[in-house]
Amino acid sequence: MFTCLAVTLLAPALAVPPPRYNQPMPEDTMFQDAVEALRGGDKARAKGILTDLLKADQNNATYWIWLSAAVETSKERIYCLQTALRLEPENGTAKRGLILLGALPPDENVQPFPLNRPRAWEDKLLLEHERPKPTGVRALASNPVTRLAGVLVLGVVVCALAITGLTLPRRVFQRPGPSRTPGPSPTFTLTPTLIGGRPGAPTPTFIGPTPLAALLGISYTATPLYVNTPRSPLSGDTYRAAKAALASGDLDEYIRAMKEIGRAEPEAADVPFYIGEAYRLSGNCKDALESYNNSLKIDNKFGPSYLGLARARRCQDPGADVLPLFDLAIQSDPNFGESYLERATFLMDRKDPAAALIDLQLAFERMPNSALVQLGFARAYLMQGLNAKALAAAKQANQTDLTLLPSYYTLGQAYMLNQQYKEAVKPLETYLIYQKKDGSAYAMLGEAYARTGLYGPAVDALDQAISLDASQRRSFIYRGLANLELGDLAAAEYDYGKALDFFPDSFDANLGMTRTFYSKEEFGSAYLQAEVAFAKATNNREKALALYWRALSQEKRGNFKDAIKDWQALLALPESVMTPQMRNDAENHLRAIVTPTNTPKGGTKTPTPTRTPTKAP
Repeated sequence: MFTCLAVTLLAPALAVPPPRYNQPMPEDTMFQDAVEALRGGDKARAKGILTDLLKADQNNATYWIWLSAAVETSKERIYCLQTALRLEPENGTAKRGLILLGALPPDENVQPFPLNRPRAWEDKLLLEHERPKPTGVRALASNPVTRLAGVLVLGVVVCALAITGLTLPRRVFQRPGPSRTPGPSPTFTLTPTLIGGRPGAPTPTFIGPTPLAALLGISYTATPLYVNTPRSPLSGDTYRAAKAALASGDLDEYIRAMKEIGRAEPEAADVPFYIGEAYRLSGNCKDALESYNNSLKIDNKFGPSYLGLARARRCQDPGADVLPLFDLAIQSDPNFGESYLERATFLMDRKDPAAALIDLQLAFERMPNSALVQLGFARAYLMQGLNAKALAAAKQANQTDLTLLPSYYTLGQAYMLNQQYKEAVKPLETYLIYQKKDGSAYAMLGEAYARTGLYGPAVDALDQAISLDASQRRSFIYRGLANLELGDLAAAEYDYGKALDFFPDSFDANLGMTRTFYSKEEFGSAYLQAEVAFAKATNNREKALALYWRALSQEKRGNFKDAIKDWQALLALPESVMTPQMRNDAENHLRAIVTPTNTPKGGTKTPTPTRTPTKAP
């Protein structure tokens, strides 16, 4: 109900800004068209127009507010209104819409939407003597004699018009076509923001996940390209057709149109470069190489084509040494930021993050608002173990471009390495909506679920990780933990056994097997495994856990003397390395064992702690 109310009230309450000049700008005309489409109930057309407007001006709060009335879901509406409010923090319309949608708490300072029109139901409740008396034209219209005279006059006029239409010669009226402005078309780019993706297009009808941009309620904006060659007037129409094909994702038609432009402009080095980009993005790296070389035949100082050659060579052979091509691209055009960014990626693939950071800084100076540059920083910092800096850069990349899918993976990875497991869940879930075959992402998500107590989802995610990627062997440790907490001891023993096959020195795997044996009441095996776990411990926290479970196992075996030693050794460690529960259990067990009136004897049953730690703190 609130969603419907918000959409109903929101659009009519908006005031259309007047044109800034005597002659309306194209954006103003398009905006008026969007408003009329929305008021006429054509949400699809309104959404398309507003999306185009936002591609040109993403900081226009009014466009975002009207788009919120054109989208279909409440999640999309909330995103649009939140964006408008971020752009204009005092925008009352955005605040009212968010309050109605439940995304903001009620605020007495925010006035409700004005109702500028009469409400029919109120008028129906008035008694006859309470209704206002009609005046002026309404008074005449309410008079029966006046209405009869009006009908007679109208009939005479209609007859006269019919006779005139039959006697006059017919004329053919032609509707004027769309006006065309001569000159170069706006610069556009074939270089996508999404790594390995392709330029944005209207959402197609297909079976599968909602496109990320549509899910977030935002439009995709490609990265601006440094190349800016005006087109010949002879190529204007063809260039516009090429842009339309690119926008719809029809790369074959785009290539055909650009080849036609190339015949009209044989001296334009950017045309074969664009064609090469289209071939590369469609996976045809061989023809891409030929097109880049054709561009360099026209102008051997055209830097972007050297970059294209490097990309296409790596497309054919990921291990190819293309560093000289990156160097040529930068020498030919030192201001082309993408060359530095791509070389940084190449250096990271060669495990040289320090050199990559130098190039990333140079790319940042030329592309300060690029999400890809921030994503590069995050990857380089992760490789250097600078997890806090990596998390900050990953957040920046994600906030700069919410449609940049790889940023969700890197953000989740950075959260995991900073031990912020709960925060890692959402970006990894978003990433896996679109990358369902990425075993490493399932492994991280499964671990995050296990570490935050979501054991059922953890098993499901880790099943996927293990089945998709045989290298995700650590997933057995966390699936073992999840199965143990769910009470499936046979599955837990299998998982920890597999983990120990791969990682015999893993403390977590050894402790997990200790707990599994203890839960199965195999206390001898639990004690022996706890001994191994203690030997594998690398810090006091791990030593405390091994001592805790070894002491419990010793008690169950009736070995109270050694159990006392373990409890005392545990209490001798700093409090910060154990949970309060572990310390309380140790003190309670010592009191129960070491008392003058309750001397332990062989076979005497010791108290079992009411609740024991289930996993590492």
